[in-house]
Amino acid sequence: MSIIVSDEILAATRMTETEMRQEIAIMLFQREKLTLAQASRFAGMHRVAFQHLLASRHIPVHYGVEDFEQDIQNLREMGRL
Repeated sequence: MSIIVSDEILAATRMTETEMRQEIAIMLFQREKLTLAQASRFAGMHRVAFQHLLASRHIPVHYGVEDFEQDIQNLREMGRL
């Protein structure tokens, strides 16, 4: 599914497309609709950078089983486990 945000909406919010994606990702993460990994991907950010963004806003990181399993899978794919 694709979502199109008009230039009018971006102008009204005074946000760039990147900022809009980050805001949506943060909101969905806070509502526990996306995991940390999913939200960081949606935001187009490395997970650590997304965690820093959350920390800058005093948003706690809930690190669940799905995030742990994704980290294990990523380490396996990188040959580090």
